[in-house]
Amino acid sequence: MDENSRLWQVDLTLTSDHDPELHVLTERIREETFPDSEGWERLGLILIRLGQSGKAEEVYEMMLEQASNDREKASIYHQIGSTKRDKGEYREAIANYEKSLEIRQQFLGPNHPNMTRSYNNIGLVYHSMGEYSKALSYHEKALEIRQKSLHPDDPVLASSYNNIGMVYENIGEYSQALSHYQKALEIRQKSLPPNHPELASSYNNIGNTYGGMGENSKELLYHEKALEIRQRTLPPDHPDLAFSYNNIGSAYAEMGEYTKALSSFEKAIEIRQKSLPPNHPDLALSYNSIGTVYELMGNYPEALSFYERAVNSGQRSLPSYHPHLQLYIKNLENMRKEMIKIFYFSGVAGGGALGGSVPSLIS
Repeated sequence: MDENSRLWQVDLTLTSDHDPELHVLTERIREETFPDSEGWERLGLILIRLGQSGKAEEVYEMMLEQASNDREKASIYHQIGSTKRDKGEYREAIANYEKSLEIRQQFLGPNHPNMTRSYNNIGLVYHSMGEYSKALSYHEKALEIRQKSLHPDDPVLASSYNNIGMVYENIGEYSQALSHYQKALEIRQKSLPPNHPELASSYNNIGNTYGGMGENSKELLYHEKALEIRQRTLPPDHPDLAFSYNNIGSAYAEMGEYTKALSSFEKAIEIRQKSLPPNHPDLALSYNSIGTVYELMGNYPEALSFYERAVNSGQRSLPSYHPHLQLYIKNLENMRKEMIKIFYFSGVAGGGALGGSVPSLIS
C-alpha cells in the first residue's frame, strides 16, 4: 500500500498461556489460516475468518488493482466473492466466483482438486439464494473430486458432507441431512481440536435438523454445545454467535418458553445490527423470529411491527422467489388479518388467538 493507505492491525486474543485447550486451538487455526499466503492476502483471509468481511474486501480490491497475472486474479476474485457472500450480496458473489472459476479452468481443468473451492462456494451462494437444486449440484461435484483426492478423515471432506446436509435440511429431507451431518461430525471429531469452530457448525446443523424433526430437547442440546464453543473461540460480535442465539431462541419458542426465546432472539439481532450491513438477509431473519414470539405471546402490535421490518428487509436483500421472503410475507399477511378480526369483533379481548395459522420460525 502507498503512504495514503491506512495501517491495518489485527489483534488475535484467542488464547492465554493458562488454557491448554485454547492454545491447541490457536495453533490449529494458525496452521489453517493459509500458511502459504503472505502479506495482504493472508491479512484478508484472517479478516474473513474474524467476520470482518468489509475490511477484507477493501484489502482484496487493492490487491486486484496490483495483480500481475491471471493466477493472482483468480485467487483474488474468489476471495472477493467470499466477502460478498458474507455481506449477503449474493449476485455479486456469484459473479466473482465465476470469474475465478473461468480463469482456473483454463490452467487446471474442471476436475482438478483445487477447483473444488470454487464449486463449493458457488454452491453455498446458491443455497443462500434458495436455489437448492443448483446448490446440491455444485456441492456434489466438489464432494466427488474430494473423495478421490483427499484422505477420508480430511476436514475439507467434512465441509462437503456438511454443505450437502444443509441443502437436504432446507428441502425437508431430514434423514438425509442428519446422515451427512453425522459424517461431517465424525471426521471433525477425529481431526480437529474439541473446541474448533467447525465442530460448533456441526453441532449447530445437527440441532437445526432435530428441530425440523420436532425433537426440540435434542435441538436445544446441540445448539448449546455450539454456543459454548463459539463463546470461547470467536469475537463477541461474530455473526456465527448470532446464529447460535437465534437457533436457541427457535428451540425455546417451539417448547413454549417465550420469554427465553425472546431474550435469545434479542441477543442475536444485537450482534447482527453491529456486525452486518443494514440490508443483510440475516437481519430479516431476526425480525421475523422476534415477530413470531410476540405473536405467540399475544402481543399483536409488536408482532406486526417486526413482521413489517422482516418483509421490508427481506425485499431489499432476497430475490422475490426466496422461500424465506415468501414466509415473511405470509406471516405479515396473517398478522394483519388477525388484527382486522380483533378490530371488528369486539367480543375478542386481550389479543387471544383467533384460529389463524401458526407463525413460522427459521433456524
